[in-house]
Amino acid sequence: MTLSVIIVNYNVRQFLENALASIVRALAGLEGEVIVVDNASDDGSVDMVREKFPAVRVIANRENVGFACANNMALRDARGSYLLLINPDTIVQEDTFHVMLDFFRAHPHAGLAGCKILNPDGSFQLPCRRSFPTPWVAFTKVFGLSAMFPGSRLFGRYNLTYLDPDASYEVDAVSGSFMMISREAFDKIGGLDEAFFMYGEDLDWCFRVRQAGFSVHYVHSTQIVHFKGESTRRSNIDEVRVFYRAMELFVEKHFSRSRAGRLFLRFGILLRGAAAVVARSGAAMASVVADGMAVVGSLILAEMIYFGRPLRFPAYAYPLVWIIPSVTVLLVGATLGVYATYRGRIRRSAVAVIIGYVLLSATVFFVKTFAFSRAVLVISGCLAFLALPGWRIVLRLTGAGAHRRGIFGSRTLIVGTGNAGQEVLRRLRARVDDGYDVMGFIDTTNAHIGEKIAGVEIVGSMENVGKVVEARHITDVIFSTDEIPYTSILSVISRSNKRSVNFRLVPTSLESIIGKTRIDDLDTLPLVEIDYNIHRLRNRIVKRTFDLFVSVLMLLTWYPTVLLLRVLGLFRRDVPVLRWTNDLPLVFWGEKSLVGRSDDVGSGTGGNDSGAFFPRGIYLGPRGLTGLVQLHDANDLTREERERYELYYAKNQSLLLDIEILLKTILNAFRG
Repeated sequence: MTLSVIIVNYNVRQFLENALASIVRALAGLEGEVIVVDNASDDGSVDMVREKFPAVRVIANRENVGFACANNMALRDARGSYLLLINPDTIVQEDTFHVMLDFFRAHPHAGLAGCKILNPDGSFQLPCRRSFPTPWVAFTKVFGLSAMFPGSRLFGRYNLTYLDPDASYEVDAVSGSFMMISREAFDKIGGLDEAFFMYGEDLDWCFRVRQAGFSVHYVHSTQIVHFKGESTRRSNIDEVRVFYRAMELFVEKHFSRSRAGRLFLRFGILLRGAAAVVARSGAAMASVVADGMAVVGSLILAEMIYFGRPLRFPAYAYPLVWIIPSVTVLLVGATLGVYATYRGRIRRSAVAVIIGYVLLSATVFFVKTFAFSRAVLVISGCLAFLALPGWRIVLRLTGAGAHRRGIFGSRTLIVGTGNAGQEVLRRLRARVDDGYDVMGFIDTTNAHIGEKIAGVEIVGSMENVGKVVEARHITDVIFSTDEIPYTSILSVISRSNKRSVNFRLVPTSLESIIGKTRIDDLDTLPLVEIDYNIHRLRNRIVKRTFDLFVSVLMLLTWYPTVLLLRVLGLFRRDVPVLRWTNDLPLVFWGEKSLVGRSDDVGSGTGGNDSGAFFPRGIYLGPRGLTGLVQLHDANDLTREERERYELYYAKNQSLLLDIEILLKTILNAFRG
């Protein structure tokens, strides 16, 4: 047998499925075997492998025995002349195994080798070739010199950043995510050192290979993609501490006399731990600073509104007149969890302002020394009530609040126009809130560019996908892997490493979308009977108030302007803006809403609407000038898709969602 492929898996079922699919393709024409060792995953990984890849041998552990120990279990049973350890969160090209085997045959002294490894965004993954952590190399790593001077032969030795990634050469070590070793070298040095639970065992293996008289090589002529760190994200392991502990163990084993090396590594553990604490608290601290500045700004602006200019209070009152209100609101916000949780921060920040200013009003009532102007306090409270929730709303609407994925989805291309690509589009539409705004298809050839599939245009081919990404400001590219060869996928990714774009993969099962930072479920979930937001009295009152406010404002300003332009013949009769403007009086009288269900969908309350297809008793709200269905009408929505959009809106209706839809409608009007 030529090649044994060994994978250790821990709770990354979706990645493992994709990796196995690419490995099966890459083994074509080779006599090989695949062994998966599962370290007590509870995500259905073992069942998935046995069901979808019956030819793969599975070793199912009852506990997580670590990376080294699990690999050794498979290495003892492997029969190949060459042995490959590869991570489950990788994909390989169709030619990867052939290229690596040809390299070994051409270099008989090579004992172990790794290939070029890319990040999911196409950038080069630095640890795929590196030096051993000698005291000097450890020093440059811990103190950041290797990152500050990557092109320096003196400081850039940790990840060999001074060497060309598009050339092959001998190195100290390669990454444990892809290590191919010859049977001759393995028989001489044995398996991985199980003293390393995770990390460091690859360095140790490479060191022992070189000690045994073989060479270790980096091979650039083939490449894989590695979704780094997925298994550790699904565990409770402190990977930073484990990594530095592994480095320390390596130094103790192979550089036992180097007290300096151990000292630097221990200092690195403390340094990285402190950095992690700062990083975790950074977002909360930024929110605290922003809220404090917003309260101070509201006080200054309130003085300007009331007095005509700022700084009208007595000099002795400053800076307490700014500090006390800010601290009060921040303390109330902290008590309410504004800076500890994400859910409800907008609402909680508004409540914090109300409570904080009530406390301030009570204090001013009793402390006459600072009772300069209750009117300024009231005005400041109103401004702060708008400002604190306001900047959070802006972050959400602009997409900067990465935790929320609303209808302002990522500008997305789907690569593949066949059945799988069309199914991805259908499922993305069915999941209204999945955060993907499909801008077009990418085909394998140029023959069908300009044609439409399900209302979505074919905008490019595999040859010019980079230009399409730049021209259309694409943020996400989704590959349907049953249509596109992995070699083509990796070629596109490697050519796009300077673009700010996320590349995602859909396995052949069409169950999920695999990306750099997340895995998205593609299964459509049935909607069940629940209490919709549109039913709630509070939501109806807020919605009606918003409609009245906007419609009155537009009727007094925009409406007469459009009518004048129409009389002058400057407006075409078929533009949507004119239709929306003509319906503004209906919004004012309550017959329509700014945002709501489409005209051809009944409310379901009485069954009198000819277009109704919802059961009697389901209230979907008033008809809208725009809405989710209206936004996507050009996409030739099916009846089921329209129903999902209507139900989603009724279920999730809020003032914020209405504003999102309105802004999206305006953007689409400018876009089209």
